[in-house]
Amino acid sequence: MLYVNVYNSSNLSKHMFWPGMGDPAKRKKTLKYLAITAAIGISVALGNTFVQSQIKGGDPLYQCTNGKDIKYQLSATLEITVDGVKQDIPANVGITKDCQRSLYTLADDGVIHIASTKEYPFEVGHFLWLMGFDLRDMDETKSKIYENGMESPDFIHTIIHDGAHYRAEFVSKNSEGAPTFTPPS
Repeated sequence: MLYVNVYNSSNLSKHMFWPGMGDPAKRKKTLKYLAITAAIGISVALGNTFVQSQIKGGDPLYQCTNGKDIKYQLSATLEITVDGVKQDIPANVGITKDCQRSLYTLADDGVIHIASTKEYPFEVGHFLWLMGFDLRDMDETKSKIYENGMESPDFIHTIIHDGAHYRAEFVSKNSEGAPTFTPPS
């Protein structure tokens, strides 16, 4: 024989409670636990935001140089190829309406400008990150960076020097049928 229990909604609501909310003593403990957990979560989030702002505040990569006393300036040129095809370096990389970063471009001519309040070891990879170049799609074992015609052993960590010319030759993973991490257009 098959027995089926059928509850109507009014009967169901009388017998079903949220866990920990049925007994008034348990309800008070549960609500207190949830309040403490929420307070801890909010405190951790605010603390993390404060610490990150303190760390990034002094880092020239994250600074806006608008109106600051610039003591360190240089410029260099960069050309980028992916699978042998020259890539455009857009104008105004690092420049928004409200902020000019320490690393930036003014035109699409491949000239990278650096203006900072202090000397800092800016790297080619910093500029690639700032312009949104997706290095995850590149085969780093086959890609190379050249400084004034000489291959750099530091790859994307090559320090940018005043007046130097950099050539970044990337080989994409996708050229061999590997999956790409770039979202479809």
